[in-house]
Amino acid sequence: MTSNSTRSSSAPLNSSPKTSGAAIGLGLESSCDETAAAIVVDGRTVLSNCIYSQIDLHRDYAGVVPEIASRAHLEIINGLIARALAEAGVGFGDLAYVASTSRPGLVGSLLIGLQSAKAIAFARGIPLVAVNHLEAHLYAPFLEGHELAHPYLGLLVSGGNTALYEVAGVGDLRLLGRTTDDAAGEAFDKISKFLGLGYPGGPVIERIARTARERRRIFAKILPEPRPDDYRFSYSGIKTAVINHLRQHPDEKTEEIVYAFQETALEILVRRLYAAARGRGIPRMVVAGGVASNGRLRELLEEHRLPDETVVIPSPVLCTDNAAMVAGLAYHYVASGRTDSLETDVHARA
Repeated sequence: MTSNSTRSSSAPLNSSPKTSGAAIGLGLESSCDETAAAIVVDGRTVLSNCIYSQIDLHRDYAGVVPEIASRAHLEIINGLIARALAEAGVGFGDLAYVASTSRPGLVGSLLIGLQSAKAIAFARGIPLVAVNHLEAHLYAPFLEGHELAHPYLGLLVSGGNTALYEVAGVGDLRLLGRTTDDAAGEAFDKISKFLGLGYPGGPVIERIARTARERRRIFAKILPEPRPDDYRFSYSGIKTAVINHLRQHPDEKTEEIVYAFQETALEILVRRLYAAARGRGIPRMVVAGGVASNGRLRELLEEHRLPDETVVIPSPVLCTDNAAMVAGLAYHYVASGRTDSLETDVHARA
């Protein structure tokens, strides 16, 4: 198989992990269309973080094809594990535990990572941790030295998920609201496809939106006002509004359309997050997931943030699906004695 995109990032330890007595964990991620393997020490220090992207495999379909994704994971995962170990300078014998995402995601894809983790756990006699992909995303900022006291609000926004949680501790998440239709990233992809801009839609829409000159808020009127204790999201309205506007104004400049769409789509996220933070009296927030890489979203979050509020967003490489967040979160599960048996299974939903 032709490699599409493989990238890695690492942060070295000051001392040898083999002699420091630290807990070295291997994390695997294969929930959708990225295969990843990472080595993390004590849940905080990233020694390697290798990611293989399948974007080119799915580009012609303007979306992820489950069978193609699972086959690609199967072909790449062993080599990626070997690379992660080599970059970290450790071997299987140095591992204290192994973790993999088990939910939510594409079942065929999830199985590749979890079965690989099970094989390693069985062969080495080390603990196995099956990780919730969404919780792992919300843990990502802790890999970069951020410290947040519990509870905090976690906004997870990606191509497959848009949800708001109250996080009281590791493994203790309360869902406050999720999308009632499309995820935010999915809406970006669909609008991009409708306009013929390419896949994935998020990066190309962000780039084109920055070239807009008039910057009219064409779709601002459809923004719903948050109701008390209602933190759900919806993107069907903004998609319909864009399509109807283009049918009525076929000569509208593309950059003006995508600017107006992006502003409204992102403001839905910002309004819901801050309404929840202020309504529940929780000034600490984490925003994570692929859409959190969007530069305009980061700007809007800062523009609307009050002085006593803290919003933490991981760097872009940790916003996308990666295995460092999986290994980092799993460390805390192992430390608290919460591990999984070799009989554990994958689940499409959270």
